Amino acid sequence: MTRKITIDPITRLEGHGRIDLFLNDEGGLANAYLVVPELRGFETFCEGRPVEEMPRITQRICGVCPIAHHMAAAKAGDAVYGVEPPPTAKKLRELMYAAFFVADHATHFYVLGGPDFVVGPDAPKAERNILGVVKAVGRELGEQVMQGILDNHKITSIIGGRYIHPVGALVGGMSKAITEEERDEIETLAGKTVEFAKLSLQVFDDLVLGNETYVDLIKSDIFAHETYYMGLVDEENRVNFYDGRVRVVGPAGEELVKYAPVEYLDVIAEHVEPWTYLKFPYLKEVGWQGFVDGAESGVYRASPLSRLNAADGMATPLAQAEYERFYDTLGGKPVHATLATHWARLIEVLYAAERSLELIQDEEITGQAIRTIPTEAPGEGIGIVEAPRGTLTHHYVADEQGLLKKVNLIVGTTNNYAAISMSLKKAAQGLIQPGQPVDDGILNTIEMAFRAYDPCLGCATHAMPGETPLWVKIYDHEGDLVQEIKRD
Repeated sequence: MTRKITIDPITRLEGHGRIDLFLNDEGGLANAYLVVPELRGFETFCEGRPVEEMPRITQRICGVCPIAHHMAAAKAGDAVYGVEPPPTAKKLRELMYAAFFVADHATHFYVLGGPDFVVGPDAPKAERNILGVVKAVGRELGEQVMQGILDNHKITSIIGGRYIHPVGALVGGMSKAITEEERDEIETLAGKTVEFAKLSLQVFDDLVLGNETYVDLIKSDIFAHETYYMGLVDEENRVNFYDGRVRVVGPAGEELVKYAPVEYLDVIAEHVEPWTYLKFPYLKEVGWQGFVDGAESGVYRASPLSRLNAADGMATPLAQAEYERFYDTLGGKPVHATLATHWARLIEVLYAAERSLELIQDEEITGQAIRTIPTEAPGEGIGIVEAPRGTLTHHYVADEQGLLKKVNLIVGTTNNYAAISMSLKKAAQGLIQPGQPVDDGILNTIEMAFRAYDPCLGCATHAMPGETPLWVKIYDHEGDLVQEIKRD
């Protein structure tokens, strides 16, 4: 008889989901599903809105990474109206975005993913959180972590007006310039952030790389998949969060394609399964072969690890040195170890910190030319940035009045959904053994497979009108099922 184990809710992520594990008669894993039961209809209820409202609307999808949607929406709006923001505006946007990346990545490492390594995957639930981390590393380091995050919230709020739901980016540029006094403050904070990034990598060295058990876990086959990898790169194929072309490399590291935002539909298609509200993007050229990895499967990943694998290096010196050490330590490119994503995330923190310092020291950063006013008739536009969780695409089609007729969003977690599902199943197959009890420590270690991706299920789910599966069960006051309504 098939036995079902449900982890509901899954923890330390953004949004809501559950894991269903089905065991066979022998007690081994038969199948595993990451089910996303929540529905966010952002694409549909953005229709009819003015394009220029999108940078303010779409960031409400998620309060954890609002600036990613804010920036992708602004870039898509630029494209709809055919405007190029002035150099100062683009640099302000990238500076705000780099500070956001630091705060977001640091939050995940120390609050969401880090507890698994700092206090251990087998620790009691009550300790697997930020309080457990502070207890383990000490109050002084805990205060440094909180200050590092707050410093970058401050940078973002200076440029964007506020950290949560900023109002800085507009179609064509930015809403305000920064003063010399603000530049000086940001430069001080950016300098501190470089040191904070170096500290975080040292913490990773001491607590994770210095622990042989954790290194073995990172390198283990149960947490590895050979997939394609996606990431935004600059003209020299170096990691870039704000601008560039999207590069996809294969499981052996060879380039499959490098595409501009307007070409994304030539590269990406989406597969639908009836048991979840989240879709499964895949590479058209390779095709959907199901939840399998390898060069013959169109499954790809878009994550911090993916960005490093898809790039030829980092654009700042300290991050480049860490990039080289990363691959030297883990056996060369590409790295397929899912849990190595945590290390990649901290390398990106260092890059973002260095890039912030470069940008704030640029003489154009306090320029007054910050917006190009749109003059052309609106049409169709696509904006792409790298969200912390992966490549983020906003695609808008507007009518002649600038009102949206069609909106499509492909977010980082959507890109990763097939890979997350595969990672969960493989981890569960390796950890659940016939005749052995499935305790809380094992279940949490299985959760580590999805937690490495830092999934945001709140912004990943959306609907195609008339096509979304729906299953309603109606019970009477005694708990008996009286009616089922299905649309699938």
